[in-house]
Amino acid sequence: MTVNHPIFETKDLVKTYSRQGSSVNALDGVDLTLRSGVSLGIVGESGAGKSTILDILLGIEKPTRGTVKYHGQELDMANRKQMNQFRREVQVVFQDPKTSLNPRMRVGSIVGEPLRSLKIEGDSAQRVREVLKAVGLNPDVVSRYPDEFSGGQRQRIAIARAIASSPIVLIGDEPVSALDVSVRIQILELFQSLKNLLNLTLILVSHDLAIVGQLCEEIIVLKNGQIVEAGDTRTIFTNPSADYTKKLLDSVPTFLSTYPG
Repeated sequence: MTVNHPIFETKDLVKTYSRQGSSVNALDGVDLTLRSGVSLGIVGESGAGKSTILDILLGIEKPTRGTVKYHGQELDMANRKQMNQFRREVQVVFQDPKTSLNPRMRVGSIVGEPLRSLKIEGDSAQRVREVLKAVGLNPDVVSRYPDEFSGGQRQRIAIARAIASSPIVLIGDEPVSALDVSVRIQILELFQSLKNLLNLTLILVSHDLAIVGQLCEEIIVLKNGQIVEAGDTRTIFTNPSADYTKKLLDSVPTFLSTYPG
């Protein structure tokens, strides 16, 4: 694999919350590097810090301490020009498409929303049809509403919305956990296909090592806000060094025998 330049870099990330008069570290000294073209899985059980990392990477939350760099520049939520470009280039697919899609909006408006909000020039109607086709949906669905579709189809709509702005980074926040098992495989295959087709860099956040093992070349394993293990997926699956990783691997189906890369 060719080593490419870093897109995201974090250094000594700490995020502290006050709860019932005491301080709790949701993140405690996290260093992370995401290189261009790489699929990175962020894995851990509930409360491990996955969502906090995601919120900080997206500029939704500020770290208590530490830095986040995007293409070598520190991410600054007050920098309107930087953040506008960032929003174009980094898009997210959320866990449950039933709640992430506005039921009162037609599919065409949902998918085209980033084009309007980011003021992206061009034929937006044509772009909407292109991305719907790219995710395996008939472009004629633009006039329909989300509730008319199955869970897997709704997630395809959400993915179409995420790629409409031609991002370079696509983040999946537990993107298949709300779907049936058979549909999960289809959506993971779609992520892989889009990664190759659009030359995307992927971040996949999940509690399930089996899922990230199918898609990601690199993995970081979180426990209590700290990285307990990080590196190449194949190495971690075949020779984990942390007891916590071994525990997570115990739940990986035995049929999972192939790795990306």
